[in-house]
Amino acid sequence: MARGKVQMKRIENPVHRQVTFCKRRAGLLKKAKELSVLCDADIGLFIFSPHGKLYELATKGTMKGMIERYMKTTQGQAAQTEEATPSQPLDAKEEINILKQEIEVLRKGPGYMFGGGAGNMTLDELDVLEKQLEIWIYHTRSTKMDIMFQEIQLLRNKEGILKAANQYLQEKVEENTAITNIVPMTTNYTYPLTIQNELFQDLLLV
Repeated sequence: MARGKVQMKRIENPVHRQVTFCKRRAGLLKKAKELSVLCDADIGLFIFSPHGKLYELATKGTMKGMIERYMKTTQGQAAQTEEATPSQPLDAKEEINILKQEIEVLRKGPGYMFGGGAGNMTLDELDVLEKQLEIWIYHTRSTKMDIMFQEIQLLRNKEGILKAANQYLQEKVEENTAITNIVPMTTNYTYPLTIQNELFQDLLLV
């Protein structure tokens, strides 16, 4: 049976997202190791989970050595680029003007969205506002998912406590039931002590 095409978008269900992350992470690490063995390549890989946990892979040597090698390589490339194309820093006035424009967009954005703004925004202003909203939505979703994960973990802990308490109460009920069912047996009949009488007669004969 052919597998359906996976849509490249964020998985909303936190459980499904965590399962997919674990599977894809393991597959990525496996592919990196295979590429290193097949092609004799040096591979360094960093993976940060949605909750900030670090996973790393250095196929040859250590990750520290890989990072030092990377820094040396990029510094050399940056030096060559600066020699070829000298940098042209922005003028202080230009930076101030850019910051003023961004502040103005952020000031006009809420009024425009809620219908209380004076005048319409330009296309460039709307582009800047859209990027800012995407950043806000990303941070909001991340915070929301962290809170949901904490609440799920808290509920699981409570579930474990309730199960343990229920098991303890069940054992106590079974113990009390067993004790109640043990009733001493009493009868109204008297039995002669035949064994003791026979022993007494034997002693008399001696």
